[in-house]
Amino acid sequence: MLSDTVKKGIQRAPNRALLRADGLTDADFKKPFIAIANSYNNIIPGHIHLNELKEEVKKGIEDAGGYPFEYGVPGICDGIIMGHGGMRYSLASRETIADCIELMTHAHCFDGWVGVTNCDKITPAMLMAAARINIPAIILTGGPMDAGTANNNQCDLISAFEAVGQYSAGKITEQQLQEIEKNCCPGAGSCAGLFTANTMACMTEALGMSLTGCATTLAISEKKKKQAYETGRQIVKLIKANLTPKDIMTEDAFQNAVTVDMAIGGSTNTTLHIPSIAKELNIDITPDTFDKIAKTTPNICSIRPSGSYFMKDLDTAGGIPSVLNRLKDRLKDSKTVNLKSIKEIAEQSQILNPEIIRPLDNPYHKEGGIAVLKGNIAKNGSVIKQTAVNKDMLIHTGPAKVFEDEDTLMKAILENKINEGDVIIIRYQGKAGAPGMPEMLSPTSAIMGAGYKKVVLITDGRFSGGTRGPCIGHIDPEAYLGGAIAAVKDGDMIEIDIPARTLNARLTDEQIQKRMKQAKPPERTLTHFLKQYREKVSSNPKTHINSAPQ
Repeated sequence: MLSDTVKKGIQRAPNRALLRADGLTDADFKKPFIAIANSYNNIIPGHIHLNELKEEVKKGIEDAGGYPFEYGVPGICDGIIMGHGGMRYSLASRETIADCIELMTHAHCFDGWVGVTNCDKITPAMLMAAARINIPAIILTGGPMDAGTANNNQCDLISAFEAVGQYSAGKITEQQLQEIEKNCCPGAGSCAGLFTANTMACMTEALGMSLTGCATTLAISEKKKKQAYETGRQIVKLIKANLTPKDIMTEDAFQNAVTVDMAIGGSTNTTLHIPSIAKELNIDITPDTFDKIAKTTPNICSIRPSGSYFMKDLDTAGGIPSVLNRLKDRLKDSKTVNLKSIKEIAEQSQILNPEIIRPLDNPYHKEGGIAVLKGNIAKNGSVIKQTAVNKDMLIHTGPAKVFEDEDTLMKAILENKINEGDVIIIRYQGKAGAPGMPEMLSPTSAIMGAGYKKVVLITDGRFSGGTRGPCIGHIDPEAYLGGAIAAVKDGDMIEIDIPARTLNARLTDEQIQKRMKQAKPPERTLTHFLKQYREKVSSNPKTHINSAPQ
């Protein structure tokens, strides 16, 4: 065992002395040492219950014959930091979290580890760390939040964001707004729809890195506590079997995960996270992979924000195992932490509600969730959740209204200075430009809430998994690194054709080149961390949309 490095031999007496101070006995030195990377904090609603789940994991490890250790890792709440400067730290935190896990796990020579996680950047960071460290690992995602109820309707966090736009447009009263605010997030768990946190939980299960059913089981449930206990037992089995993440997260497994993503209509942020996890394993997954699979994979689920169902509904319909059952003839066989193959799991599952998880021949949409658009202002590509776009907006041409910060855009929306048909451009929001590639949930939700039907939003930043409507993000190259989105001016006509996968400004190459010579990034005051992050991404020119700093 790897832990023998710190616990066996005469020369390790000082090491053992320190471990004895932790409470270890002679018998404990014969057990596998297992780390629990716990992202609990009392800031993120999706994480406030993780200490309870961690205790169940510990019990499972102990009952299976292992010795558990635990340490904490950072976690940032994307909802709380949305709409202000804090959002610049969100994506950048992913690499920091992966680094923390690598530091703690390698330095202390653990035999295996369990990641206890739940939200947007933390779950992909743990998968990146699992790939990088490559000792037996299993991920426990903490589960979705239940839906809330306000004004006689079910609601979630996105309801609150959209209510801001509804109130500014005079569609609801201040009392109704407060009713939504007070009731849309009823307790622990990752936000109740198929937003980024829950999408990544689904991807974790589809990759084979969590127990069957883990992704959709509600956070506050006895079933989730049982999963936590079984996760602890399972890591001991994985160590005995010497089954590592590289054995599980193969190229076939990533193809399966993207197929599931397209079928359920997950967050566009998967085009950032899945490729970065794969990159740790030298597997090449790009946004074009998503686009290719989307063209042949129907969208068979309609979950918030794209539809009316919540994560709890997907769970009662059978969860990810039932989605796998629908897709079983399209899946490539791969191993899982369950010590069963993904196809075995698919075959053994049943569809409990054929309306929530539809047959492939009766989908909600003929194509999967994500489309990649390219053109003269997105040479390397851009990303849109096409299943969240109304049919009459799949093709659109409209005049640009250009913004370079979110506050100015939000003011324009709330003061009714946006017109139907406008194509809003918000730029210098990429990894280097912002820096940190912040999400733009506040303006997209305000637009939806205000009732606009034909307004497009385009950015070199990104969108929350809770975004719906014609919102195109991840413009590559970004403006700060010389992308042609920097050349667009107010009034330029922008042409969007999602079925044809094109995005263009009605500008000649000569016009773009002339304007680019005059383009000047806005000055921003940066902290030490953000300066370092900008230097990393600026000195490592991107080759495709999802490239991560290395």
